[in-house]
Amino acid sequence: MSPKHDIRLLRINYLRGPNIWTYRSVLEVWLDLGDLEDFPSNKLPGLTDRLIAWLPALVEHHCGVGERGGFIERLREGTWAGHILEHVVIELLNLAGMPTGFGQTRETSNRGVYRMVFRARDEAVARAALAEAHALLIAAIRHGDGAPAFDVAAAVARLVEQIDDSYLGPSTASIVSAATDRGIPHLRLNEGNLVQLGHGRRQRRIWTAETDRTSAIAGNIAHDKDLTKSLLASCGVPVPEGQVVESPEAAWEAAQEIGLPVVVKPSDANHGRGVSLDLSERADIEKAFTVADAEGSEVIVERYILGDEHRLLVVGGRVVAAARGESLSVLGDGRSTVEQLIDSQLNSDPRRGEAEEYPLETIHLDREPVMRLLLERQGLSGEAVPVAGRRVMVQRNGNVAIDCTDDVHPEVAHAATLAARIVGLDVAGIDLVVQDIRRPLQAQGGAVVEVNAGPGLLMHLKPATGLARPVGRAIVDHLFDDGGNGRVPIVGVAGSNHGNAIARLVGWLLHLSGHKVGLACQDGLFLCNRRVDARPSAHWDAGHRLLMNREVDAVVLENGAAVILDDGLAYDRCAVGVVTDLDHVRGLERHDVHNTDQLYRVLRTQVDVVLPDGVAVLNADDARVAQMADLCDGDVILYGLDAGSPALQAHRASGRRTVSVSGEALVLAQGAHKAHRVRLDAPVVQGLVASLGLHTLMAVAAAAWALDVSPELMAAGIETSGLLTAPAVPIKESVASSTAR
Repeated sequence: MSPKHDIRLLRINYLRGPNIWTYRSVLEVWLDLGDLEDFPSNKLPGLTDRLIAWLPALVEHHCGVGERGGFIERLREGTWAGHILEHVVIELLNLAGMPTGFGQTRETSNRGVYRMVFRARDEAVARAALAEAHALLIAAIRHGDGAPAFDVAAAVARLVEQIDDSYLGPSTASIVSAATDRGIPHLRLNEGNLVQLGHGRRQRRIWTAETDRTSAIAGNIAHDKDLTKSLLASCGVPVPEGQVVESPEAAWEAAQEIGLPVVVKPSDANHGRGVSLDLSERADIEKAFTVADAEGSEVIVERYILGDEHRLLVVGGRVVAAARGESLSVLGDGRSTVEQLIDSQLNSDPRRGEAEEYPLETIHLDREPVMRLLLERQGLSGEAVPVAGRRVMVQRNGNVAIDCTDDVHPEVAHAATLAARIVGLDVAGIDLVVQDIRRPLQAQGGAVVEVNAGPGLLMHLKPATGLARPVGRAIVDHLFDDGGNGRVPIVGVAGSNHGNAIARLVGWLLHLSGHKVGLACQDGLFLCNRRVDARPSAHWDAGHRLLMNREVDAVVLENGAAVILDDGLAYDRCAVGVVTDLDHVRGLERHDVHNTDQLYRVLRTQVDVVLPDGVAVLNADDARVAQMADLCDGDVILYGLDAGSPALQAHRASGRRTVSVSGEALVLAQGAHKAHRVRLDAPVVQGLVASLGLHTLMAVAAAAWALDVSPELMAAGIETSGLLTAPAVPIKESVASSTAR
């Protein structure tokens, strides 16, 4: 029987937060290679050449070799199908315009079964890329047996479509990227562009370029163009005279009253849709009314302002970017129709396209009634053939893509910022018409024609001509003008010994310190010391709920090993990371975790994400846990029963902090300084010691110390927690029991 040569996808798991592979989200795929375990790439005739022919850029993959062509070298030497699939996924994502540099493939303890992961910013896109890559690789393997070639272009097109459906738009993405550069975390709140920057009480929210500082009243004013102009005019901002009209005949009457030429446009015009300029003839004005009315809003007739359209972006009361529009025309050759000339002279511009990332749109006359009307005014249509040398105007506005930020006159900038303040917008796109942006507005008869809420940013991020402007950063700096990073203190507790009790006690101490605490652990979900969900909540979804909550200013989460393996952590970084033990691997077999070395790799994730100004709290009586201190970007507090142990002594000698036990008290010590004591002699506390053990209370005290909770409050808080009751036993007896364990 000939080999089947198939790859079965056993399990696909999207890890949404930091995990055993990386700080970022990944798609983890469990693969069964079947008989391909006995057929590495060098035993599959023609496979390498087919892959290179279908995906030539694989030569750029360095792989473990560390240089260009490294992966091709591995293919020719012989590598297994799981590793090949990883690189095919990455290359398809690269071709689809979503560069992905991270991927790994590792054997499991079962022969022929591998875990393959790759960076995945979006689960739907990642799953689509996996499906296409899997199909491509199987086709490449079987092609020698008569299977058809794989259509790479079609696969990439499908991926591009999925990316367009799933990813943030360019405006939102630029703000999120700027937030990331400042260390501000983000959470996507819907499938669109609603994004939370920061956590808990310190969060801000954006929806494209609208922010949670943008009032609904201001947005409604901006939507009503006639009201906006009235308010601007009353405050001295020059605006063109105009009237709202309800019929073609009324449009002509208004035009005569205002004075020709005029502009006819819908009241909520966007990107120049439905806007006709420089109209003087009755027939043109009445046709323009019909075009504008089709956009679905009121129609405005206003005085025509001579000059070019400009868009000024105002953020937090200052102009941060400006772009100028230009008219578009084509030159007749005596042979081509207007539509053909548009395709050859305008749509051929690589800056034009249908997707959001293109700064200029593709021109289609069948969906542009304003352009058709403009052609009609020139006695032409899309099918007409202009004589050679004739210049045909195609578009007079809406083509704003030339950066002119450095040219804006201070008086023009003042008018734009004043317009934004009058409407009440913190982020606004101010449209004005002026002949020369370098001269004062009124001196040349210029005017503000529109004020837009939620303005698009692409024209400033990717101008067709000129410098890109960091407008995303300007919006982030506006939202976080205190210089903060939007973070609230997050405490993560990892391990299997009393993690729920540690989380609850730390949450209680933070509550007593005046914090509004969100807590998720096996005992449930708690908000401000009130249990709101009694179901076990030590999982990603519960943590995510707390980070979204605008009330909390501190979050405590229990993270067992299964949480990290199933979903990843709910947060990107934390202020305090606690690791208690490496004692139990039961229940982790489905993740191929069978021993302490493998569990170490899982729980170190909690230490890996501690912030540089944060603290890792580690159990020094477990030597493997104590070794995690070297992995921490921040400070480390070690805890252990014996203050004289070599680990604790060496830690204090380096000037760092330890928690240990002496008599009937916890001892908090730092370097050679005098230690603080947290007394444990109260009967209820002895009950806690008997039930939970001293290691649990030491971990609690260390985490609280990391959060600047005073020793006095620790003692009072532990005594008043009411967490549980148990028969009291002498402290010394408990110490002996813990040491024996």
